[in-house]
Amino acid sequence: MNQITIFGDVHGNLPALEAVFADMEGRQLTDNRYCLGDLVGYGVWPNEVVEAIHERNIPTIMGNYDQGVGHDSDDCGCAYRTPEAQALGERSIAWSNAHTSDENKAYLRQLAENIPLQLGHLKVLLVHGSPRRINEYLYEDRPESSLERMMDQAGADVLVCGHTHLPYHRVLKSGRHVINAGSVGKPKDNNPDACYLHLAAEGRDLTVTFIRVPYDVEQAAQAIEATDMPDEFAEMLRLGKG
Repeated sequence: MNQITIFGDVHGNLPALEAVFADMEGRQLTDNRYCLGDLVGYGVWPNEVVEAIHERNIPTIMGNYDQGVGHDSDDCGCAYRTPEAQALGERSIAWSNAHTSDENKAYLRQLAENIPLQLGHLKVLLVHGSPRRINEYLYEDRPESSLERMMDQAGADVLVCGHTHLPYHRVLKSGRHVINAGSVGKPKDNNPDACYLHLAAEGRDLTVTFIRVPYDVEQAAQAIEATDMPDEFAEMLRLGKG
């Protein structure tokens, strides 16, 4: 295998996911697709998103929101910076718990912890948060020494994560790669377009391509506002913040 397509952090946003799938089909990127998890939460189509990924047999990692909703927990494993953000998050997971079917919760409970792959001559590890914790945030400004230790422990040449919703690609001094795939359904980099990732390898040479896909943000935002999910999540979609 010398190319893979990776996406994640869909968060119940069906219009964004459908736009990404259509874009993948247009680019003939429907083989070797992988999902980094967080299928549910914030958006109002948890069942439709789970079923869209399940029916395509896309190998998928368990995100922290998947873990929480899969186990009917009131804790999504998120880090909140303010009491207001925590209150919104608690309403989000309560809504998602109430509106996700038992069958789809069972699917979320059986998702993978991580996915190791061989891409060309490179060992790739796909995770949701980090190799250590499902909900660890690996931001782009993390000290290089910390990332090098993590790569040593993981035994990987390429680490691909999600969770922060902030896409980046860092090449470490060792030549190893740390990549965040961004978010399909809840971008936080001030760009509301859905984001996914394509990797291609020739031997140990890696080509990293981030693909942004416009979608009907207003449809997704208004669908949130039509429910008792917090309206604040609709505005986050419109602004690409959150």
